[in-house]
Amino acid sequence: MIDQLENKDIDINSVVNFAISNQDFLLKIIHKTTSKNDLVRLNCNKILMLISKKNPEMLYQKWEHLIDLLRSSNNYHKLIALELIANLIKIDFENKFEEIFDEYFNIINSEKTMVAGHLAGVSGKIAKNKPNLQRKITSILLNIDSTHKGKQLELVKAYIIDSFSEYFQEAENKPEIITFVEKQINSQSPKTRKKAKEFLLKYSK
Repeated sequence: MIDQLENKDIDINSVVNFAISNQDFLLKIIHKTTSKNDLVRLNCNKILMLISKKNPEMLYQKWEHLIDLLRSSNNYHKLIALELIANLIKIDFENKFEEIFDEYFNIINSEKTMVAGHLAGVSGKIAKNKPNLQRKITSILLNIDSTHKGKQLELVKAYIIDSFSEYFQEAENKPEIITFVEKQINSQSPKTRKKAKEFLLKYSK
């Protein structure tokens, strides 16, 4: 089965089902996400993403291995870890995420736009599934101007607006969010300006 990872015509669903039923194989898939073979890495990412949505309980048992990916110096490894962990939040009944909250969200200060933007983009999913952390998450997103040092700060704000959209209805500090989004109407990023207008059209009275 492991040989299929090098196949561009891989039967993803078949491998996913096997990984769900075999913890040892699932662990191999996680380790293969760091492969230097682009096709292997891509297939593993697809498999893990599907498992995180189809059967998150299985992947949750490998939490510590996902944390290892999160701590990798390789930004591509961080990207897959950021999204997989975010997908597992809805079943994090042991509150493991609270233990790594600061470490996880500090990544938004990465100078790499793809990393900071990715984290900004999954923040809404986390806030929605962790109401107890909403205020902290909102504060981090609202203060992006004073923490993020990357060159594409304005683009990162587009992903922040997307995240606000995911939980705005239940957010405690709606006025602050509205004010933040209003400021993006004149953003240097066309994407951010577009997101801001769409958000305000939907939520601003």
